[in-house]
Amino acid sequence: MEKPQITIGFAADLQVFLAAAQRREQSVVRVDGVSTLGHVVESLGVPLTEVGELLVDDRPVRPGHIPAQGERVAVRSVERPQRLPGPPRFLLDVHLGTLARRLRLLGVDAAYENLDIGDAALAARSAAERRVMLSRDRGLLRRRELWAGAYIYSHHPAEQLRDVLSRFTPALAPWTRCTACNGLLEQTAKAAVQERLEHGTERSYDAFAQCTDCGQVYWRGAHHARLDAIVEEALREYA
Repeated sequence: MEKPQITIGFAADLQVFLAAAQRREQSVVRVDGVSTLGHVVESLGVPLTEVGELLVDDRPVRPGHIPAQGERVAVRSVERPQRLPGPPRFLLDVHLGTLARRLRLLGVDAAYENLDIGDAALAARSAAERRVMLSRDRGLLRRRELWAGAYIYSHHPAEQLRDVLSRFTPALAPWTRCTACNGLLEQTAKAAVQERLEHGTERSYDAFAQCTDCGQVYWRGAHHARLDAIVEEALREYA
């Protein structure tokens, strides 16, 4: 018995996930008659985390819809800004350390695994802590146990940051999180951290903050102008 045939088209920004032969306005695809539309979309390379509305013959359907012979499917990209049940909290995989530090610089809750703990453990943490999994790994983003996820399209940290901020619009509170561990910062007196400072730092600076989790000490050092530029751009565009 011949398998059902459907016509499927993807939004332009989703076509980056498709094989070159399918990067067109519409493609004809044979399905098995039992797999869901969500499975079909992912089998073509597109993670469901990036999919918004699914239309079959111009009517909205759920990913669990079973495609039938002759149906016309339109796959739209996720709507931006993307709404979540609560304030956005993120989990980043081992390849996104710079993005994690920049999100923390802006006061965004961004957990980060600097070891490759495996997809199953990352997905489990996403679910347990209700965090959006950020990754460039499409296989990880297909895991069903994820609470939520988002593909990071760019290799460049500045573009990655803009993508996350525009998609999820998290509240920004610069200089309130530890960029090393994601803990909260508190202002502290110089005398309280004096033993941890180099002599030049102790002599040159008077304002300090300390992480309430890991104890890391912060001050406005020589690198501060570069960080200020990141913060000012984010506040200008997304605050």
